[in-house]
Amino acid sequence: MTEQIKKVPAEAGITEPAPLENPVLISDLHLTTKKPATIMGFFRFMKDVAPHYSELVILGDLFDFWIGDDAMAAAEPIIAQLKLYSSLGHRLLIMPGNRDVMLGEDFARACGAELLAPQVKVNIKGRDVLLSHGDEWCLRDKEYQAFRAMVRNPQWQRMALSKSVAERMAMATNARSQSEGDKTVKTEAEMDVVETAVAESARAFGVDCVIHGHTHKPMAHVAGAIERWVIPDWELDDAKGGGRSGCITFLENGRPQIKMF
Repeated sequence: MTEQIKKVPAEAGITEPAPLENPVLISDLHLTTKKPATIMGFFRFMKDVAPHYSELVILGDLFDFWIGDDAMAAAEPIIAQLKLYSSLGHRLLIMPGNRDVMLGEDFARACGAELLAPQVKVNIKGRDVLLSHGDEWCLRDKEYQAFRAMVRNPQWQRMALSKSVAERMAMATNARSQSEGDKTVKTEAEMDVVETAVAESARAFGVDCVIHGHTHKPMAHVAGAIERWVIPDWELDDAKGGGRSGCITFLENGRPQIKMF
């Protein structure tokens, strides 16, 4: 099976996307059959919200887990919605996150999407912005950063994709259990981004605005020299009856705005 793999996800993804005219940005939906309300919320979004924007940008963790593009049949309803959006003349841009780090070029082709590299600078309504999933800046969590480096290593991905779907599913289940256990002992600060690291990346790309997800802490941090906007996560299956979802859109002057729905 390894011989059939031409390019693993870690080696794919464009680094210089064309400018965006009127995008809507989402991330951290964590879609899974165990979250039917969130899936239905996504379907409503694709029908009622996304068509009003010329581009849809998904900055990671569209899925709760992804074991490889050769197992994407289970996600066909989601893929169909994305394909419909792109087939109607909209641009679709998707960046793998930490949960769906194995999203690759076959998935992107199935959706009619552009697969993005982990960090990209893109011009939005005349303003250069750095887009990322955001987990690379959670530097206080040393254990996670070691895990992140491992699963984003091309050699590790080739090894993983050489295994059967059942074996990869077991790997994903174990990783998920470990992640949930870690959350009970790690502090909020450990799992949040390091502001100086975000600012360093922004300066390296020559921008003063960064948009990311991952932390599940939607907010506009605009007091400093570098603006940092965090995209709302989606969770509509809250057992307590709450839940939230949202996105980031842009005003005509290129300023981001957070919208909850």
